[in-house]
Amino acid sequence: MGQLTTRQLQRKRDRQTKLRSRSGLQPGDMLQDRYRIVGPLGAGGFSSVYQARDMRFPQATKLCAVKEMLISASDPHIRKLTIKSFEREASMLAMLNHPTIPDVSDYFTEGNRSYLILELIRGKDLQNWLEESKEPLDQETALSWALQLCDALAYLHSQKPQPIVFRDMKPSNVMLDQFQNIRLIDFGIAKLFEAGNKGTMIGTEGYSPPEQYRGEASPAGDVYAWGATLHHLLTRKDPRLEPPFTFAERPIRDVNPNVSPEFDAIIMRCLAYDPKERYADALALKSALESLAQADAQAAFMASSQVVEMVTAVSEGGAPTAVPSTSPKTRSTNTVKPLWVFKCEDEIRSKAAVASNMVFVSAYDNNLYALSVNSGEFVWKHPTSDGLGSSPYVYGDAVFVGSADSHLYSLNYQTGRMNWRYATRGPVYSSPIVRFDHAFFGSDDGNVYAVNVNSGKEIWKQNAFSAVRSTPFVDEERVFFGTEGGYVYSLEIASGKIKWQFQSKRAVTSSPAVSDDLLVVGSLDNTVYALDAGTGWAIWRFRTRRPIISSPVIHDYVVYIGSSDGNLYAIDLDSGRQIWAFEIDGQVSSSPAVWKDAVYFGGTDGKVYSLGTKRGELRWQFETGGPVISSPTIEKDVMYIGSTDHQLYAFPV
Repeated sequence: MGQLTTRQLQRKRDRQTKLRSRSGLQPGDMLQDRYRIVGPLGAGGFSSVYQARDMRFPQATKLCAVKEMLISASDPHIRKLTIKSFEREASMLAMLNHPTIPDVSDYFTEGNRSYLILELIRGKDLQNWLEESKEPLDQETALSWALQLCDALAYLHSQKPQPIVFRDMKPSNVMLDQFQNIRLIDFGIAKLFEAGNKGTMIGTEGYSPPEQYRGEASPAGDVYAWGATLHHLLTRKDPRLEPPFTFAERPIRDVNPNVSPEFDAIIMRCLAYDPKERYADALALKSALESLAQADAQAAFMASSQVVEMVTAVSEGGAPTAVPSTSPKTRSTNTVKPLWVFKCEDEIRSKAAVASNMVFVSAYDNNLYALSVNSGEFVWKHPTSDGLGSSPYVYGDAVFVGSADSHLYSLNYQTGRMNWRYATRGPVYSSPIVRFDHAFFGSDDGNVYAVNVNSGKEIWKQNAFSAVRSTPFVDEERVFFGTEGGYVYSLEIASGKIKWQFQSKRAVTSSPAVSDDLLVVGSLDNTVYALDAGTGWAIWRFRTRRPIISSPVIHDYVVYIGSSDGNLYAIDLDSGRQIWAFEIDGQVSSSPAVWKDAVYFGGTDGKVYSLGTKRGELRWQFETGGPVISSPTIEKDVMYIGSTDHQLYAFPV
């Protein structure tokens, strides 16, 4: 096991090229009377991969990837074992459901070759990225990629009854797809891990841990290979050209001082020679990375709060950027008097719901309240076991609300009596949306749920791999939402299957809005994103100076959204360019509402605002006794909004 030279590496690549040329598949060849080969995609030591068209869809160009494995063994017993191994890979992949892992749709054997039909992933692997780039990877991008890789490994390591060990993590087995998301490829050597099991050494020199050379595979070995991959990306030092197991002699910060000591320490722990000194598995590693990401986000947040900078209307790359409001801080003090006020026992951060003659509002005193629309008088309340940050939703004769006690409740809206409750494994801050007799909502347990509104029975759930506090947007075919892990997802409404995903750089607590097949959502990375609702492609980005929690509202092709930089922005839906901005003395976490020619919202300065939609001029403001995080609800010329002063206000609009 010696050190590889550059010439040896080139010869290795030449052998792979010869493998590719020996394959029997040529463009135009047909497999199973269904898959027409378009051309080669690549080749490795164990297989070749082709692009093919699925001819079962003659009216559409449905492309897929075909992985071919040559069975070279002449011994019938060995041949049988080889085919069985290939079928094991196919079965293992087919049972997995994770956004980083390609879907498997078919497999079969013809003659001396076996074939696996996979989802076609467009993009480039990280080895190609390394060869094309000139600078070491920056920490922000590295941490994003590292978390995605760790998510994938954590998913594999948490499989029951036995963890799945990938065994060959390296840049060439990681794809950066067209959406700039990380995808794992080439599961040809992954195996079900059995404690104490030893076998043939499989992996790649330089990335594989020492124990894998002895035939031992465990989740800690994947942690080592993850560390070796990150070390390569951050230093551009190929571990195949270095003496084996010498990472400790090559600290990352010696080559790339822009990497923080904390990130460096996490990676170097993964590269410990002794498996017991590493993180035990990707779940433990993920926890350390998430803590680092949260610390980085907090540092960025604090830095942005201390620096106010003037920036141009169009940032680098043509992305529209927020321009601080030029309107004066001192404005009209015109006020409006509330029609009525109702006081709860704790803060109101949720959005009220109105149905028939009642207003429903949830509070952090654990209760959902029902009040009279006309007078604000108490009608009933229903207690849960923990605070209510979720907003209620009325459908039929029931009102639905999530609680931090990890349940979604269905209550009779006239009496407050419980119809049913559905248990998740984490607090429910996501607000439910009901369509087609199903309630859609997220949980801090990392799942999005579809529950039948009549029975309370689960129809499906989809793992989003991090807490979901965003409220879903649901149309006739799709469910859209954001996650605290920084992803925006599109799911099939019928099955919950992931259609696409988009990654921002920070959490997406904001709830998406969709208009003209354009999805708009804010992120804690200070950006408003407009995505094609069909594909997840970014159409435009609008940057503010601080994180965004506020959810957008779209009215007459204008996006209205708040930012913690203290502005409410009006943005052109088509171009993403700022129309106007209105600045307050606090942050705007409240999500705005539009009624006729005015937009309404609250601020952490304790005020409720009404602005004209055309120029953003102040129409009136009202000061409450605490920050206003709650979002307004408008019904029949009355606007309802809560405050952290424990009170729900009803204003004429």
